[in-house]
Amino acid sequence: MTRYAKGRNDFATDADVAAERAILAILAAARPEDRFIAEESGGTGEAAAARVWLIDPLCGTRNFATGTPHVAVNIAARVGSTITAAVVADPFAEEVFWTEGDGAWLRRDGLDSRLTPTVESRLVEVNLDYWVPGSGGFEPARLLGDPAFHADFGARVLSTTLAVGWVAAGRRAAYVSDGDLRDSVHFTSGIALCRAAGCVVTGLLGQPMDAPPYGVVAAADAETHAALVEIIAAQIGSENFSG
Repeated sequence: MTRYAKGRNDFATDADVAAERAILAILAAARPEDRFIAEESGGTGEAAAARVWLIDPLCGTRNFATGTPHVAVNIAARVGSTITAAVVADPFAEEVFWTEGDGAWLRRDGLDSRLTPTVESRLVEVNLDYWVPGSGGFEPARLLGDPAFHADFGARVLSTTLAVGWVAAGRRAAYVSDGDLRDSVHFTSGIALCRAAGCVVTGLLGQPMDAPPYGVVAAADAETHAALVEIIAAQIGSENFSG
């Protein structure tokens, strides 16, 4: 498998490139008037288009390259500031999580079942793939060692945004990541699924995701969300970021 360096400790593979080309070919044929923003090739199509597609052809490239069957294909359609449709597909499990804004669904074996978030697992997925400036001092790795976190939750690190969709599906109680995730090809689909399924989704301190310190806390219910925000706030401190 050929790897293409994209930056420090980051790469794409032949599979990323081939999957993206296949997705773009299908979408461009069906929606030639639209714009497409894809992870590997960037922006193509009509710059002033009303509809924009956000495409991550293979989220979990390192997992895929090392034979770990946890990856996702993320595709979202945005009109203005509204996500009108979103898909998170698990090619190994042959599952497709999807929404058109009114509820969220799992398609498996040709049948659709409604996604129902639940905190029963008490598992919280934490994104350790990167740390970015502007997150107000939040360090995801520290969360894993926080006694307050472990008093209520178990941690998992799947290293793919498939796990964001799993919050909507009730397989995780919550998902936490740092970073400015606005228009992220990796996160937009999963976040849309969570919102459509009825999850609580905000930035790290419960603020809108487009305000510092950015990030995301997506939780199956309000109580779990509040508990995680409290733990994160204790780590950050309100004085460590500016609005």
